[in-house]
Amino acid sequence: MYKLVAMDLDGTLLNSYGEISQATKKGIKDTLDKGVEVVLASGRPISSVETLANEIGANKYLISGNGAVAYDIGKKEIIHNKFLTKEQILNIVKICDDNSIYYNIYTENEVITKALNYNTLFYYKENANKQEEKRTSISIISNIYDYVEKSQNEKFLKVTVCDNIKVIFNSIIKKLRTIPDIDVLDVAHMSRKIIKSGTEEVPVQYFYTEITNKDVNKWCALEPIMKKLNITKEEVIGIGDNINDKELIENAGLRCCNGK
Repeated sequence: MYKLVAMDLDGTLLNSYGEISQATKKGIKDTLDKGVEVVLASGRPISSVETLANEIGANKYLISGNGAVAYDIGKKEIIHNKFLTKEQILNIVKICDDNSIYYNIYTENEVITKALNYNTLFYYKENANKQEEKRTSISIISNIYDYVEKSQNEKFLKVTVCDNIKVIFNSIIKKLRTIPDIDVLDVAHMSRKIIKSGTEEVPVQYFYTEITNKDVNKWCALEPIMKKLNITKEEVIGIGDNINDKELIENAGLRCCNGK
């Protein structure tokens, strides 16, 4: 018998508009009613994942930052973490700034960016349909390098780098991979999302990568949750659609992949 479902958000639980359908909510409620734990495992900040977890009643544990954090929702407590260091973040920021490529930094509670574009534009539009307390927090900072350098208590989960020109994007990836002790996600496809603008639907497409500390993944973050719940890997269902779900899907007792 399966006792836990670990589920990705974007591209899996959420539709192209960033919403959870009523049919999906019903399916999750039925799963929870059977005594099966549901753990959301996402690249989003803790606060953003927590909002969606509460929306569907899966409000015991969550995974954030692609596995940089495992979080006890009830206790408001981080039970596993592998944050990027300030030095790592500054190295990433310098390469991106020197090459004029778009990026944003995910902390435990917000997304830091210079401008609303690509993924942060999608979050911004997504926020318009949500109550204020349920929105993904976005901070627009003109000089991110200076901001990070002066930060004292920020916990950095990951960095997302985006561009719509593949040649430029690939050249930056090579430079980022020279930074020691980080993982640069090898995403082979473009991100495709839809933004509602009045009665129109505007597609947003871009190449992207996600950068975390070395050996960060959703399965490693799930293991301390499994230990607390006394659940074995054979009793876990892993659901995802992307390369950042690879370890989760490979290790789960039942694997569900909406691959691209």
